[in-house]
Amino acid sequence: MSAGQSGISRIRAVIGGSAGNLVEWFDWYTYSAAALYFAPIFFPQGDQTAQLLQTAAVFAVGFFARPIGAWLMGLYADRVGRKAALTLSVSMMCGGSLVIAVCPGAATLGVAAPVILLLARIFQGLSLGGEYGASATYMSEMAGRKYRGFWSSFHYVTLIGGQLTALAVLIVLQHLLRKADMAAWGWRIPFVIGAALAIVAYWLRRGIQESQAFVPTAKRGTALEGVRRLFLEHPREVLTVLGLTAGGSMVFYVYTTYMQKFLTNTAGFSKDQATEISALSLIAFMVAQPLFGWLSDKVGRKPMLLAAFAGGTLITWPVMTGVAAARSSWIAFLLIFAAMMIQSGYTSISAVVKAELFPTAIRALGVSVPYALANAAFGGTAEYVALWFKSIGFESGFYIYASVLAGVSFLTALTMQETRVHSRIIED
Repeated sequence: MSAGQSGISRIRAVIGGSAGNLVEWFDWYTYSAAALYFAPIFFPQGDQTAQLLQTAAVFAVGFFARPIGAWLMGLYADRVGRKAALTLSVSMMCGGSLVIAVCPGAATLGVAAPVILLLARIFQGLSLGGEYGASATYMSEMAGRKYRGFWSSFHYVTLIGGQLTALAVLIVLQHLLRKADMAAWGWRIPFVIGAALAIVAYWLRRGIQESQAFVPTAKRGTALEGVRRLFLEHPREVLTVLGLTAGGSMVFYVYTTYMQKFLTNTAGFSKDQATEISALSLIAFMVAQPLFGWLSDKVGRKPMLLAAFAGGTLITWPVMTGVAAARSSWIAFLLIFAAMMIQSGYTSISAVVKAELFPTAIRALGVSVPYALANAAFGGTAEYVALWFKSIGFESGFYIYASVLAGVSFLTALTMQETRVHSRIIED
């Protein structure tokens, strides 16, 4: 984007690039938001914790497909273009959501039902693996140098917006449908909505402009050689993304997707209360992102990361124990809200700080692959690990685990350069 690009044109480009991101994350989070209802449909055996443990396992497997999607789509974005990768990823997400929406339960298909659920989730994982790197790269490149942190923060605004929209749809359905209908078939409606929105997002992304930072080149070699080049030529950058994402994704999923289950399964709130507390905290979290992104343009990325991860290391235990003991919805909300505000120091600049580490020719791949690997290992398994600790009677062990990972990310941020000053995105 040229130096003379108007603010309105820049806004149009960022919004156009992020619209599909919201839809992708809506489809992804719909699984987690509706899991309380469809767990007995696909996994009828066992108590609520056992059923949620099995749905969390499928959730985690979807995450393990994300590194493959990141690898393939990252190469595609670097070779063919950011726009082409964004369009392809949202098409794949549409297909996965549609399959889940129409798949019969175990009572009809037996063991084939959870297998189909798993395959659809893997397909969605491939899609989302490519989405993060392509959209983070595109939005960071389209943002101007002076306010790059602010504009790129809308990557997480739409990411959280997707999760919030999934919860909003669930809340509306909870109020419109009887509990028996919600459990029997109402949970399928959000997946149908997600598939329809993905079609709209596909149409929108067909009309966005390509990033001017991207220059198509006649790159040769196999896909494996692309990854080899990434790890051999940029090992420090890869390790930095891995280290930041390990704690960042873990703490994010603790306070977003897992918190809804924690509120019902540990704190004793009803499903409706848990959904509403989660929705309210996510609204505050989403609104805070541009503010923290703007702040990073003033004080730098590194101080923001250090504050976020130091906070995550120190407060995870007291926040989780406080929420577990809370008997008031407002007390639970305030604890979660405080933790999310601290976490915003990372989430608001997650996209830009990683994109600024890599040169244009390998940027989408560099952002995608290490992020997806760490996210699969730590973010995608967060719910499963938390529920496993609960199942063995040592739930507080999970609080320690999450705090240690936040500490690892703090050490990573401590040793990295200030990317606002040493950014490898040279276009303004």
